[in-house]
Amino acid sequence: MRAEVSRYMSYLLRHNSENINMDEYGFVDVNELLEKLHDRFHIDRRFMVEIVEKSQRKRFEIIDNKIRALYGHTISVKSQLEEDTVVELLYHGTTPDAASEISKEGLKPMKRRWVHLSPTMETAIEVGLRRTKRPVVLEIDAKSARENSLRFYKATDKVYVSGSISARYIRIVS
Repeated sequence: MRAEVSRYMSYLLRHNSENINMDEYGFVDVNELLEKLHDRFHIDRRFMVEIVEKSQRKRFEIIDNKIRALYGHTISVKSQLEEDTVVELLYHGTTPDAASEISKEGLKPMKRRWVHLSPTMETAIEVGLRRTKRPVVLEIDAKSARENSLRFYKATDKVYVSGSISARYIRIVS
């Protein structure tokens, strides 16, 4: 049940707040979110907090009795992510078909507000495995892209985000 609750929390906080009061930064009152979760699940506050705290991918954060999704939004929220000015290479795990297209057209956010990137090849492979049994890993030359005004933001230890990335900064590594 934990996965189902986490998916619904992601849906509400990233894509469709379903009439929950959300501020411009994507924060929602924890009690209000819990009430909405009660429409589908019989859980308590402790269960919801455990989802936030024990998530390996750190999808959410709670600050001062407010909760928000850290990344993955399709709805408009103001980002408070820390810009990374150091990382030189980032990675993106994808399908073979998508890799072929990306090598020509570049990486685009598609339905999301940001392109999602990984700090290591291993993490990119994990991400790619969600979509295919044979993921392709793309390496992004963040250093060169940054020198040409592209910005990268650290959402979590395993997730970086950016705007669209030109194909000239991307190479297929596996």
